[in-house]
Amino acid sequence: MNAAIATPRATADTHAAVPARPACRHGTEHEYLLEGHGPLASTGVLLVHGLTGTPNEMRLVAKGLNRAGFTVLAVQLAGHCGTQDDLVATRWQDWVASVRRGADRLMQHTGQPLIACGLSMGAVLALALAIERPKQVAGVVALSPTFRYDGWSMPAYTRLSFLLPVFRALGIGRHSVFMEQPPYGIKDVALRERVVSQMRSGDSAAAGLPGNPWWSVIEMRALAAHVRRRLGEVRAPCLVMHARKDDIASAGNARDIVRGVRNAPVELVLLDDSYHMITIDRERRTVLARTVAFAEAIARQCAGGTAP
Repeated sequence: MNAAIATPRATADTHAAVPARPACRHGTEHEYLLEGHGPLASTGVLLVHGLTGTPNEMRLVAKGLNRAGFTVLAVQLAGHCGTQDDLVATRWQDWVASVRRGADRLMQHTGQPLIACGLSMGAVLALALAIERPKQVAGVVALSPTFRYDGWSMPAYTRLSFLLPVFRALGIGRHSVFMEQPPYGIKDVALRERVVSQMRSGDSAAAGLPGNPWWSVIEMRALAAHVRRRLGEVRAPCLVMHARKDDIASAGNARDIVRGVRNAPVELVLLDDSYHMITIDRERRTVLARTVAFAEAIARQCAGGTAP
């Protein structure tokens, strides 16, 4: 669901972000690159936000990884950070192309294989990159991976989303939206109130769109089907983190990765005090610590010349 949220107040970046190239048709002006430092600077981490989200939702993870020394790029997906019409005009292949472009840009800075880390639909896109470019992706971090919207807070009508392609074929629903429902992926009440305020402010570049356009959900479902069919092709180690009581996407989505990735090690971490937005919710420090530890292990393996 909508993973576009403001991050809790945090300290300023230790290392200045490198300006993105000028905005193109699909936009890159809101993505940011943090230059690494020390022995881990040559290991890049590509951060991928979720459907209707923004690079801003990955900022706490980006800062934590960068403090540890990694070079980090938070990519902006095609059609995002703009209007609903901008998003509806894109297809899932455009989102994959955005991740590809981000990976290429990051490797221009590091010259080494990278770690792909995504949130919600971004986790599915990180897996798509690992499937397509096994030599470029040394590890995958899947945070609240979302192949389907089956969490406990989802309205009953979302179970009929399989009908959406029929509606689009008939020209129905271009301007229709599945609106967000409380608790909006956040268990922490004070943080949730801030997030809801930002979502309603109308600044999609900061807080994303307040709902998921029907036609974009069609594309997300097609992306999910494409990746699930090919999970057996993933060769990179995976760290999967998911809330047991995820309100947007059940933990079954995470277990799909455990079952589907048969040719690489998969570590599953289930969280007990968060909802969908685990990067900013009550266990965000645990999420960051596990992500940093996983990235450090991948970096050591790559430096030692062993297969990840």
